[in-house]
Amino acid sequence: MIDNIKSKEGASPLIRFSGIGKSFGNVRALSEIDFDFMAGECVGIAGHNGAGKSTLMAVLAGVYTPTDGYIETGGIRTQHYDADAARRAGVRCVFQELSLCPNLSIAENMCVVHPRLRGRGWRKRASALMREKLEEIFPGNGLSGSELVSDLTLTQRQMVEIARAFTETDTLVRLVILDEPTSSLDAHTAEQLLDYVRKANARGVTCLLVTHMLGEIERVSDRVMVLRDGKLIRILPRENLTRDAIIQAMGQHVEVAHAPREHAVAGASVGAQAAASEYRWMVGPHRRTEINAARGEVIGFGGLAGQGQTDALLAIYDIAQRTARDSVAFVAGDRARDGVFPVWSIAQNLDVRWLGRGGIGADGAVDSQRKRSGWLIDFRAARSLVETWRTKIGIRGASMQANILSLSGGNQQKVLFARALASNAALILMDDPTRGVDIGTKREIYALVRAEAAKGRTFVWYTTENDELAYCDRTFVFRSSRVTRVLHASECTEEALLAASFEEQAA
Repeated sequence: MIDNIKSKEGASPLIRFSGIGKSFGNVRALSEIDFDFMAGECVGIAGHNGAGKSTLMAVLAGVYTPTDGYIETGGIRTQHYDADAARRAGVRCVFQELSLCPNLSIAENMCVVHPRLRGRGWRKRASALMREKLEEIFPGNGLSGSELVSDLTLTQRQMVEIARAFTETDTLVRLVILDEPTSSLDAHTAEQLLDYVRKANARGVTCLLVTHMLGEIERVSDRVMVLRDGKLIRILPRENLTRDAIIQAMGQHVEVAHAPREHAVAGASVGAQAAASEYRWMVGPHRRTEINAARGEVIGFGGLAGQGQTDALLAIYDIAQRTARDSVAFVAGDRARDGVFPVWSIAQNLDVRWLGRGGIGADGAVDSQRKRSGWLIDFRAARSLVETWRTKIGIRGASMQANILSLSGGNQQKVLFARALASNAALILMDDPTRGVDIGTKREIYALVRAEAAKGRTFVWYTTENDELAYCDRTFVFRSSRVTRVLHASECTEEALLAASFEEQAA
């Protein structure tokens, strides 16, 4: 058994896991998890995609009943630990896949998880509670609480979900699970959340931070649980907590954490290519903002979240579709709404574009014949393509014939990425494509992007992780739907990005 170091000497655990296991049929998702969640601490949860992190959090939230072991709350063994028992224990959860109802307003979504908000004036009270909590966590967010959720950006929906979890109405909030909470937030907003987590800890609220952003875990965690293949393999205390230690415990190589900057396409030649770009698009308000790209160039979109980057990607996609100059593929950041086909299998989600338009076959060559003969599909070729890209991207977990939702969020994102790369698209647009993907796989994806760019494919890549912009040849920094500055790879430092993010007009 792993030594379970307590954060506060002599204190009783808020919640105790003893021998927790969870199986789904023949698939063993969790095995023999022993851990004490103490009051007022931040626990980081690390592990590769499919390691069991989200399953463990679902057990803690009462969504899944453990197959083995038992759970204690307040020192008492709970016979039937379900969602109601978890709520009575003060457990709240922000799941990786957001749970807001898009057809309801923010205030109405508050009532879904806070049933005490009823009676005359409930809408006004719900809006006031949400505004208060949003301002406490994300100062200057600009939301009133009356907006329709479907009208919000992905970043704003993430902020609302987080604020709703920390809001108190009927019972005190004692433990908040944050599953990839910053995956849709920019650096500034993520910083606000991490500051609030430490303030909540100081008030006695326990926070569980499940994230692939190892720098965030290193900064705010008192302890780190490292999971691998459904098992708790290491507990790292604060005094021994480094990014390299977390990566090594995950069973991956340390060097994956460090992004090289010498990868960019022949420095000076990129600037020369941009002058005679293969692509030019006019985007933004009144189509006054120009984005250009050379064939084989990797273009980044940076800046604070919600500044028009996704709108610019969608505008480029629309232009590319209408002009039909080159085939274009889009990797959606909001996979639940815009990416996966939820009733289809993993294989169907991956090869759907290839079946209709052709793509990159198992031998790496472009297949323009669509592997069809009349109305018949060459299923053998389709299976070969699926298995090739499953291996290349490292899709782990269920059979490729299983439903796409049987995969973890990170593995679902890999399927979307593989779908784009397996197509015959010369232009690939990516809207924060590595959300929820583990650090080792990210490095593999970066290498794939560079390799495909070397073959002449052009990438336009919006990311909320500033470190990823080091892999781009040039970065267009957005503010208020306009480009304030264009940074080459060697200039793309955190300081330069921050300065450009707050510039008022284009340079």
